[in-house]
Formats: sequence, C-alpha cells, structure tokens
Amino acid sequence: MKSRSIRIFSAIFVALALCLGGYLLYTRGRPMPVPVEQKLYEGVIYRRVVRVFPRPMIAHILVIDTRAKGIEFLVTPPDSQSKTPLNARTTSQFLQEFNLQIAVNGSGFYPWWSHSETDYYPHTGDPVAPAGFTASNGESYWVRKYTLGTEPTLYINHENVPSFNHRPHKIYNAISGDRMLVLKGEIVLDLDDAELKPRTAIGSNRSRRYLYIAVVDGRQPFYSDGATFADLAKLLIDQGAYTGMSLDGGGSSTMVVEGEDGQPLVLNSSIDNHISGRERPVGTHLGIYVKEK
Repeated sequence: MKSRSIRIFSAIFVALALCLGGYLLYTRGRPMPVPVEQKLYEGVIYRRVVRVFPRPMIAHILVIDTRAKGIEFLVTPPDSQSKTPLNARTTSQFLQEFNLQIAVNGSGFYPWWSHSETDYYPHTGDPVAPAGFTASNGESYWVRKYTLGTEPTLYINHENVPSFNHRPHKIYNAISGDRMLVLKGEIVLDLDDAELKPRTAIGSNRSRRYLYIAVVDGRQPFYSDGATFADLAKLLIDQGAYTGMSLDGGGSSTMVVEGEDGQPLVLNSSIDNHISGRERPVGTHLGIYVKEK
C-alpha cells in the first residue's frame, strides 16, 4: 500500500514538473507573468498587471509624470510631404533612430494588409499615411482622414500638458486614436465587450499631470488572450485615468524602452502575423525623452 502511494505521488510530481516545464518553455522570451512595479526613470513608473480570471491577460502600464524634469514628447515626424508622408518603422526602430528612452505604437495607418508571413504590408521603409490628425514638433502634417467621422486626438503642448479632443491655439504634438474609452472617469457607453485582441491605449488623470500608457498582450493562449475595448477602459480607470482613448492595436501593439546597453528593450510580448516576439512596422509612434541630470 505504501509503495503504491509513493508511485502515485511520484507520478503526480512528474506530471506537475512536466506541466511547469512545458509552460516555462512556452513563455520563454516573453515577460514573466508576474506582477511588477518598477521605477524606470525619474517620473516614470512601469507596472505589469497580471490577471488569470475570467481569462489570462497581461498588461504593461507606464505612468508618466509630465511635470518631471527632463520629460519631453515626440510624435513621429514626417519623412516626406507626399500623400504617404511616413516611412514605416517598428517601435524599436523609432526609439533607436530618435535616441528616445520610451516609445509606443501610435495611430492606425494605411495602406495595410496581412495575408500571410510573406504577403504583408508595410515592410520597414514602405510609405504609409496616418489615420487622423497628426503633428510633430509644431508641424501639423496630416489632417486628412480615411474613415467617416472624426478620430479622437491627443494633443500635447510644448509644456507637456495633454488634452483630448480640445485643439489648442498652438499645436505642438498630436496623435489620433481609434475611439474614446474613458470620459470623466467613466467607461464610454456601448464599448465592445467581446473581441479579444492585443491593445494599446493612453489616458490622463483629472489634473492632466499624469499620462497612462497601456499595452495589453494578446493572441497568445495560456499566456494572455488580450482585452476588449471595455476591458481596456477599465484598465485605464484602475490606473487613475479620467480621460482615455485607444490607439492602434493587434499586431501593432508594442511598448519599448531603452535598455541598460542603450539598445531597444521590448517590454511586452508583441505578436504579428501569429509570430510571438515579432514587431510590426507601423506609421506613427509616441516617443518620450527622459533627460535625467
């Protein structure tokens, strides 16, 4: 009887060890699915939010104190004055090219398609146009829209004060989103609560001192299924957002910081064309300089 119990216990132990080993192998190269709160720079906090129920979700949050010394913002500047003014870049390439400390993917863009691992657009360097109003360093270079209606827009003035949908007299940086998620601290009515995807969002608190940038990993079973728009809105509110909008999501969702070696370090588990760890070249980005003294 004792021998049988030992065999059962051993079998259970081996099964658990195999399951754990398999899970660790599956998550290799991805951020560990454990909560984290870490000061990256003066005025910049990184949080990793991990949820298991009702489904696995891993979110990456940056809390930016816009009044901290040395903080400056940059929206992707134009590469040309053509009908497709941007050359597509991954978020890592954007961070490295402009010597930034933080970068996240921005608005939607076009043309775009993704039929297979070999049949997709854009590749790095291909010309694209942003979706919605866009400005960089005082230059408003894109005002045309490819969808009906008016996309929500985040404006950040020269003094780092953010505002959603209230165009300042003098425009400095501006980036458009997909839809509003949070208004006056409440979830916007009728947001989709069914479709799970990787998501990117940005919000500010009531005083507009703090910006919250959120990237949710998705399309990775047993690791992170993604978020609905309603999930994304609640995530922003949980961080302290009074107002917030979504940016481009899906394979575009990427959050990058400058690593200790000076190279781009991707904080989330990006996925493009069903390939985990692959970054998609996109049109616009929001970058942050942190010039610590």
